[in-house]
Amino acid sequence: MTYELTDTLRRARPKRSARATAAPALRRVLSRGVADYGLLVAFFAGWQIASSAGWLNPAVFPPLDRVASALWKGIASGALVDDIAISLQRAGIAFLGAVALGIPLGLFMGQIRAVERALDPILQLFRQTSALALYPVFILLLGLGEASKVFVIFWATLFPILLATIGGVKEVDGKLIEMAHSFGASRATIFRRVVLPASVPSIFVGLRLSATTALLLLIAAEMIGANKGIGFQVMNAQYNFQIPLMFAAIFLLAVLGLAANQVLVLLQRRLCRWSLNS
Repeated sequence: MTYELTDTLRRARPKRSARATAAPALRRVLSRGVADYGLLVAFFAGWQIASSAGWLNPAVFPPLDRVASALWKGIASGALVDDIAISLQRAGIAFLGAVALGIPLGLFMGQIRAVERALDPILQLFRQTSALALYPVFILLLGLGEASKVFVIFWATLFPILLATIGGVKEVDGKLIEMAHSFGASRATIFRRVVLPASVPSIFVGLRLSATTALLLLIAAEMIGANKGIGFQVMNAQYNFQIPLMFAAIFLLAVLGLAANQVLVLLQRRLCRWSLNS
């Protein structure tokens, strides 16, 4: 009798619909989206309204719909696509060169203190010298071609990677190294199993800083003696008073920077799960 009563009550209980179950999840997603991007959306909405209403000078700050239209026309015609490819090629070559030199040299200097003490003064001097101040020197040595543009970006992106790698090696817990020594691990094994994994989070900090620096220097490099690239497009649009196209190129650079940073963040999460979970 008790079983029949319980079964009857269970059948009579109203079942929650799929819509009712999905509603809390949708509210959580919306609230998180508002918390993360609400201020950004409000900024762009305010820009659009203020420019359309004439509160901002539309000749200087055009409405965002005109900027979006200029961006679409540039991509559809293929002009901006070529600029994106050339700019990414320049920044990518310089960034990869900085990675190929900065990480091995940083690991070497971080472990051998005598080498670090010998090289640190000249590295600090070079680091404090602006890459843009040296750009005329690079042009004199390498000409106005691709080499000088790539090298000035390489120069600026090398030092964040190098210093972050040195700092990561020096911050490795000495107790871990002593423990590995006590178990009879060789120097190469300690480097591969202890020093290198512990340094990876710091190395990624340097990589993210360098990726941002590469895009910043790219603009300056392409504004001098270039006839292609996003930086050239920004300057050329400004000279010809094509302000929507100028803002379109600026936003395009911002998107590329965000994309590069996100790729490095995802790669760091994949390679440093142990660090993120600790």
